[in-house]
Amino acid sequence: MGSKTFAIITDVHSNVESLKHSISIINDRDDIDQIICLGDCFALGPDPINTLKILKTLPDCIFIRGNHDRYLLEKLWTQERPNLEGMSPDDPICQAIVANEEWTANELGDAGVEFCSAMHIAHREIIGNTLVEFTHAWYQRDDQPPSMDEALAWRNHVAAAHPEIEQYIFIHGHVHIPRNETKDNLTILCQGATGLPFDEDPRGAVAFLSVGESFQWDVIRYDYNKSGTIDLLEKRQPPFFQNLQNTVRYASIRNDL
Repeated sequence: MGSKTFAIITDVHSNVESLKHSISIINDRDDIDQIICLGDCFALGPDPINTLKILKTLPDCIFIRGNHDRYLLEKLWTQERPNLEGMSPDDPICQAIVANEEWTANELGDAGVEFCSAMHIAHREIIGNTLVEFTHAWYQRDDQPPSMDEALAWRNHVAAAHPEIEQYIFIHGHVHIPRNETKDNLTILCQGATGLPFDEDPRGAVAFLSVGESFQWDVIRYDYNKSGTIDLLEKRQPPFFQNLQNTVRYASIRNDL
């Protein structure tokens, strides 16, 4: 039976300071076979251009498309009444986030469109008798991860084509909050977020999954130069920047300005 170790980043959201720190943690290890990025690379943060430059340097990284990456491709802001993730198009918060999406797209230009166009919807690997599925949220949608019941139905469907599989691992991002749930031979994992955590722990997150006869899931939470991100938001003032400064400070969604 073979083995493989993955390094996983997710939901960077143009937070270059946290991204650089996560990459330094990955580079400190000599056992990484594959780097995976689970999407939402650019919107909301202050530095999409340098985020793109850094991500392009990651060797053979597999990039999964997130909902914010999709918004860039769809040009969400050009819709008559744009909304996202169930928010009312009349909600000022929704309008500010949509404006941030447009600001991000203008920053990235054609290079950003090209990068996001090349992303995958999902990535699957089979290592021995273990199947690992990587998505941003869910292979059927990118803005809501599966419930355990949905994931079990997915496992049953996949098992019909792969009767040799004994263990299923489903890894997603999107929610910015850690998740670790197991039922029967299915485990659902989420490390939280590399660039914009929502779990009231402002440290960034990078995860490592090692799969062999069994699997090991390690989430590394790390301090980084948050003041650099907060100061750059102040300097550049993209739409929604004050709310985002508080989200970086407190690792919770702060719309109370």
